[in-house]
Amino acid sequence: MKKIAYTIDLVDDADLANEYCRLHADVWPEVRDGLRAVGVRELHIFRHVRRLFMLMEVADDFDPDTDFPAYLDTHPRCREWETLMDRFQAPLPEAREGEKWCSMESICGLE
Repeated sequence: MKKIAYTIDLVDDADLANEYCRLHADVWPEVRDGLRAVGVRELHIFRHVRRLFMLMEVADDFDPDTDFPAYLDTHPRCREWETLMDRFQAPLPEAREGEKWCSMESICGLE
């Protein structure tokens, strides 16, 4: 298994941020199943004010460039979920054009 991490901001609206957290407290089963189907074994999202940090443990052969798009096709509800999340999320200022979650580089690991 390998770990990958991403970050993004929430929009600057406390009510929307709270709604985002409420929705993630009860992720749709199709979303959970779709992520597992493409190799996501564990997924955790942490929040500090508006900044989100996502840490995933994934299968060794997981490739974000192909497996995230494949996840969207596992069930129509997965694409619906991602579209719904767009209203809560704000790309980081340094995000590339069209980039939603920014990948993070691992600089330290203690096992």
